Amino acid sequence: MPSHGDRLFLRVLVNTLIANVTTSYLWFALTFWVYLETRSVMATAIIGGAYMLLVAVLGTWFGTLVDRYRKRSVMAASSLITFGSYAVAGALFLLLSADALVDWRGPWFWVFAGIILLGGVVENLRNIALSTTVTLLVPADRRDRANGLVGTVQGVSFMVTSVLSGLSVGFIGMSGTLLVALIMTAVATAHLLGFVRIPEPARAPGAASDVPAGIDFKGAWHAVRSVPGLLALLFFATFNNLVGGVFMALMDPYGLTLFDVKMWGVILGVTSIGFIVGGGLVAKFGLGPKPLRTLLLVNVALALLGATFTIREYWWLYAGGIFVYMALIPAAEAAEQTIIQRVVPLSTQGRVFGLATSIESAAAPVSAFLIGPLAEFVILPALRVPETAQSYAWLLGTGEARGIALVFLGSSLLLLVVVLLAFASRAYRLLGAAYAEAPEHTPGAAPEQPPTTAPGGASDTAQGLGAGTEAHPEEETTDTTHE
Repeated sequence: MPSHGDRLFLRVLVNTLIANVTTSYLWFALTFWVYLETRSVMATAIIGGAYMLLVAVLGTWFGTLVDRYRKRSVMAASSLITFGSYAVAGALFLLLSADALVDWRGPWFWVFAGIILLGGVVENLRNIALSTTVTLLVPADRRDRANGLVGTVQGVSFMVTSVLSGLSVGFIGMSGTLLVALIMTAVATAHLLGFVRIPEPARAPGAASDVPAGIDFKGAWHAVRSVPGLLALLFFATFNNLVGGVFMALMDPYGLTLFDVKMWGVILGVTSIGFIVGGGLVAKFGLGPKPLRTLLLVNVALALLGATFTIREYWWLYAGGIFVYMALIPAAEAAEQTIIQRVVPLSTQGRVFGLATSIESAAAPVSAFLIGPLAEFVILPALRVPETAQSYAWLLGTGEARGIALVFLGSSLLLLVVVLLAFASRAYRLLGAAYAEAPEHTPGAAPEQPPTTAPGGASDTAQGLGAGTEAHPEEETTDTTHE
């Protein structure tokens, strides 16, 4: 039977699902609308790149806010900013002429797109808060399963929005899409304020000075370095995202050589069910007693899959590979979150998750921007030369996109080497020991942690959840300790 904390967490998760679906729905719709109206790949690329850049730049600041203020207050602020952004975007759409809005070389296009972008980026503030809420409400022995549910929510969001956004732009246009997003954001905000409670113990008087009002990069860096091996984990995840950026850049071009554009959209929608399946399996069975080992084993599977799912130009091999790839991603993400939730005190988890978001989000666009020109001007032309293509035929077979297949094979083998080296590394042993020895933080209570002094003289004691804010008597302070 679900405990009180489990029920509270499920309410937060449902609210996050509504909010995530809404922001993704409008963001996908904006991308589709921009391309249909401008036919400019450059415009969509700039918008996508700007989104990832802002996520990377703001991640650590968002994490600081999560540590400084109450989780529910942070989530409410995120929803209200998103609602305000969408309202302003809707007003601009109604007031400005169509010619001004679709001229991507003019200022109003970028003002309009930028305001929607702001509403989408600020949603990451809620997602960081959600990761710390798992620690707050869910017992340590069930956090891996809770993180699996978070992955399921992300999968549902991706699957729903990838289908609904295109249909929405096609049937009701951008104005109707903006109206739907505005209404659903209002629903998510009202649900959060009216039905969601996140009990937190009262803050110690004067604790607000422990968490700076600005971007606390020093505090985040100190929190990471204080756990042996944790920095190596973040670097590994960053490298993993660098390899993921290669797939992000080339999966669509490869898919469009096998399918027409309509069928490719259907394939993406169907294979995204893998997110839900993978998240559901983690929620059901967990990650085992050693999530770090599980994380590396999952990456071994991802590397072997990436090396083989384009080894021949068969549509079923590619589609099946994408499904399995998406099913494995929730386990990798849940493992990283579960490790951080165990080894990092809750009072600094927001900054650690924020720093991880910053450096990991910056990785994929970097590799995508690098591999695009390299593939376009070097690798693909080389594999179009009959003699070169024939020399690789024993390995890659024949077909139109053998150059992309070679890139996938090479990057996946590189990932495999790095994972095997990680298994043999000292950092793996240190972080594994730190996880095994860390106290199982009791939901609703601060972990037992000796006080340390962060760079700059800030005290990093874990005397209470969310150290860095003043007590808010209007919020619940009920202990949610599970029996």
